[in-house]
Amino acid sequence: MEHEQLGERERAVLALERRGFAGPGAKERAIREELDLAPVRYYQLLNALLDDERALAHDPVTVNRLRRVRDRRRSER
Repeated sequence: MEHEQLGERERAVLALERRGFAGPGAKERAIREELDLAPVRYYQLLNALLDDERALAHDPVTVNRLRRVRDRRRSER
């Protein structure tokens, strides 16, 4: 059985997450300009990607780092 690959948008979301952003608003601006997404929609997609095994296979370092951040935030609530 062949594994389905991530779509272009999903790969773009992960690529954006790999980058560092200087200053407040820089990331949100990149989300709007480069991906043509509202930040809220971006974070919805990103959260879904963190639970997607295809995303883990595509970029394990980024996905695992973001999972740790998410888990830490959840445990702080």
